[in-house]
This record gives sequence, structure tokens and C-alpha cells, in this order.
Amino acid sequence: MVRDIVKDTSFLIIRSTPATREDMQLIRDIADTLEANKEHCVGLAANMIGESKTVLAAILGGKTVVMVNPVITDRSAKTYDTEESCLSLKGSRPVQRRAMITVEYRDRNFKHKKLHLRDFEAQIIQHEMDHFEGILI
Repeated sequence: MVRDIVKDTSFLIIRSTPATREDMQLIRDIADTLEANKEHCVGLAANMIGESKTVLAAILGGKTVVMVNPVITDRSAKTYDTEESCLSLKGSRPVQRRAMITVEYRDRNFKHKKLHLRDFEAQIIQHEMDHFEGILI
């Protein structure tokens, strides 16, 4: 089900809690909502659709990838400055991101996965994971 995008910053700054198998509807909804917004959005964190859970969806390699309880296990020392926008916020803001990351997570079926990402794809995941901590760009 496609959900509305939350724009209330007092909700968006709440830290997220780990997802469980009981959150399967959320996992389906975040994928559906990203698909519905993919013309102007490359990633969503669960709090952006009203759930403070550590679930995100991102367009990686042209496909929608859902990450449940992702953890960045490695990151490059190299950083770069860029500008980001967010579907939940107006405008864009300057940020600094790591050039490469390794992220471990559970997929939609709760199978363990590991990805090595660089540049823009790494940036997407870092942005969405900031949402888990209540960090807004």
C-alpha cells in the first residue's frame, strides 16, 4: 500500500527501533511507496511513511532494494561534499558523505545480505540511515 509522506519534523527526529518479522506490512508498504515516488525520489526511511523502525528502501542498480535493520560495517576515510534534498523536507542542504560503505542488512525475507556501495548509492543509504537516528539534512 502506498502511504503518505510524513513532513512533520517533530516526528522525523524520533530515533527508530529495530524492525521484526511482525513489520512485514511496513516492509511491503515502504517498497510500494518508493515505487510510487521513484520519479523524484531514490530512497525512503520508514519514518518518512509514519513508522519509527529501521527499515529503508532505495533504488540501487535500477531496482528497489529493501533493507531491514541495516548496519554500516565499514566506511572509507575519503569523504566528499554534496547537496541533498529529501521528500519529507523543502529545499536542499549541504552534507558530507563517505565515498564507500559496506552495509549488512536483512532483505524482505529476513535473509542476511551484505553490499559494498560507493558514491551516489552509498550516499543514498547514508542519508536514509541518518533518518533512523533522527538526523535531518
